[in-house]
Amino acid sequence: MAGTGTRATLALTRLGLPFRLHEYASSKRLTGYGVEAVEQLGLDPERTFKTLVVRTDDGKAIVGVVPISCTLDLKAIAAAARVKHLELAEPKVAERLTGYVVGGISPLGQQRRLATFIDTSASTYSTIFCSGGRRGLELELTPADLLLATNGKYAPISRRPD
Repeated sequence: MAGTGTRATLALTRLGLPFRLHEYASSKRLTGYGVEAVEQLGLDPERTFKTLVVRTDDGKAIVGVVPISCTLDLKAIAAAARVKHLELAEPKVAERLTGYVVGGISPLGQQRRLATFIDTSASTYSTIFCSGGRRGLELELTPADLLLATNGKYAPISRRPD
């Protein structure tokens, strides 16, 4: 697809990992980008993952990848990362750390390699979806390839919204 090359797709290509691109017309929404992808592409929200950046007390950044139908459990990701406390990064901070805009933050090809934790539910699917590095672009790949490409770890880091 013309014009779809992003740092995320380039990272996968460099590693020789297969993936499929799924494009959709992104609206001017201010939130709910993952929901928009699910709605427009007809995806399963349990198989479609969002990428969230958290900050530790000492300023380190960590990435959590969870289904869009869930929220990131801050206590669970803190335990997985072996830190006492963390909080969601402000959108501008997340953009600066990853090099992507909110709504297009991919766990792949980030400006800085950040410790990445992928919710264990991903491992139950043959393929999953995550941002391709811009709004309106989803990547489909195997969970094992996402784990490899991010040097990530599986951890039970999601919870159902209240």
